Amino acid sequence: MHGGNHWGGSFEIHGDSATDDERSRNMDIDRAALSHHSHSQNLDETQQSWLLGPSEPKKNKYIDLGCVVCSRKAFRYSVWTVVIALVVIVLPIVIVKSLPKHHPKPPKPDNYTLALHKALMFFNAQKSGRLPRSNGVPWRHDSGLQDGSDAKDVKGGLVGGYYDAGDNIKFGFPMAFSMSMLGWTVVEYAHKYKAIGEYDHVRELIRWGTDYILQTFNSSSNNINHIYSQVGSARNGSTTPDDHYCWERPEDMDYPRRSLASSSAPDLGAEMAAALSAASIVFRDDPVYSERLSHAAETVFKFARDQGHRNRYSAGNPDIEPFYNSTDYFDEHMWGAAWLYYATGNSSYLALATNPGIARNAHNADGGPDKGVLSWDNKIPAAQLLLLRLRMFLNPGYPYEEMLKSYSNITGLYMCSYLKRFNVFNFTQGGLIQLNHGRPQTLQYAANAAFLANLYADYMNATGVPGWFCGPYYFSAIVLRQFAQSQINYILGDNPRKMSYVVGYGSNYPKHVHHRGASIPNNQKTTCTGGWKWRDSNNPNPNTITGAMVGGPDRFDQFRDVRSNYNYTEPTLAGNAGLVAALISLTGSGGGGIDTNKIFSGIPPLFPVSPPPPPPWKP
Repeated sequence: MHGGNHWGGSFEIHGDSATDDERSRNMDIDRAALSHHSHSQNLDETQQSWLLGPSEPKKNKYIDLGCVVCSRKAFRYSVWTVVIALVVIVLPIVIVKSLPKHHPKPPKPDNYTLALHKALMFFNAQKSGRLPRSNGVPWRHDSGLQDGSDAKDVKGGLVGGYYDAGDNIKFGFPMAFSMSMLGWTVVEYAHKYKAIGEYDHVRELIRWGTDYILQTFNSSSNNINHIYSQVGSARNGSTTPDDHYCWERPEDMDYPRRSLASSSAPDLGAEMAAALSAASIVFRDDPVYSERLSHAAETVFKFARDQGHRNRYSAGNPDIEPFYNSTDYFDEHMWGAAWLYYATGNSSYLALATNPGIARNAHNADGGPDKGVLSWDNKIPAAQLLLLRLRMFLNPGYPYEEMLKSYSNITGLYMCSYLKRFNVFNFTQGGLIQLNHGRPQTLQYAANAAFLANLYADYMNATGVPGWFCGPYYFSAIVLRQFAQSQINYILGDNPRKMSYVVGYGSNYPKHVHHRGASIPNNQKTTCTGGWKWRDSNNPNPNTITGAMVGGPDRFDQFRDVRSNYNYTEPTLAGNAGLVAALISLTGSGGGGIDTNKIFSGIPPLFPVSPPPPPPWKP
């Protein structure tokens, strides 16, 4: 009997019979033969499974990491991944961090920046009062500590402020104008001052001036009836000890210094209002001080506008008229009103600044090209440019548009008058414009014009206006910038004498500056007439009054470096203010352009007023 066939077929093998031994032998050699001749014999899958049997699976090896069990292969991959990441990512970082750091050098400051650092130092040398230790002028010390002792209504006297020029008088009119100009530059170019490290310095200089102005009248009141216009005085030809007859350092003054009060000062009062208003914008980050400045500005402007106080502050005054005589006051009213509008946002000031009567009385349209010459006495071109700014950036429309458009047209004509091709003003052979028709102290007028021209170009660039018309001729804004550069370059040494007219800038500059403090050794105490030997000495000044811009050359480009000739060698506060303004506008440090918004930060949103309805129609 056969056992069950589980494979579905007979166990019998047909063919020749063979013995069991033979079958056994065949079976014995079968596996080895297959193994040895596998390359030549093809076995089907079933036969392979019979003869070779299933392949023995490869055993995985594992690593026990305590909390995780993983295969060795995965572990190796993980380790190599970490190593490669360290090499590719971490190693370069370590190398870079370990290398010595070479910071790129900041760009070299341009010549305008170098000159500006020095021009600002002149104001430090002109300070009166108790000086801070950080003043930076080693030959200057406390002075004028008794100033205002005769002004019984002024608490604390009139200590502080600035001496005007080479003498020791504190003239309020040019001092206020100088602070207005410095304030304007910070409002427009704060970013540049910050870039060159002079922002805190220029603000400190402005505050030194405005703190003094606040003392010259009752600035906490809403109504005043007088202001103090100056401290110290001089009479031409006098032999009585005063600030011109005596040649003494400010620290050694031993002669009487009178305080001059003005009960009528429409010009000086409005100029003070402009200075305080501009400063209130500069110091908006100090709300208490800013508010104090703007309140005082409104008070003193109210005094300036009072019909009962409309006589010029200098008229008939022998201590003022020969030196800083004001020829008009409507220009200061336009100038002061414009700044008050920007400082307070009160539209009544804008209405005043654009009042046709103000412009007519200031003769801005019919005064000829001389009205376009900015100075401590004439604010027309500055006031109109400041108001033109409002039209260019905010376009307030009715009811201001007509006058603002007029200011725009006149400003364009003033800019045309600065261009040499129109022969409105003469130029020296060396290229210096003669805005004061060949009279002395010509550099301060050229510096002011350079500032206005370059600022106008900045306004045009900021609003996408490429240029302006001079009659039928069209000029790019670049022309104004080139004019400004030519005048300041002349002042800094690009002139026939190759002389820098800014003390301390370059190597060839005036060494005999008409200045009492700079001309007398620091350790020499002198008397009124004892200082004359220093005045008349041919030796260079023992003290360098860094940054002082002297009066400048004559209309033939000639210059005499003589201390006794103040027309050539005397610097002034107002002159240096214009120089600072031009330099900060021209420097490329901190990037170009202006701060378009800061001046408008106190103005409420403008909603143009609808024009009045037309009169009723009549047949």
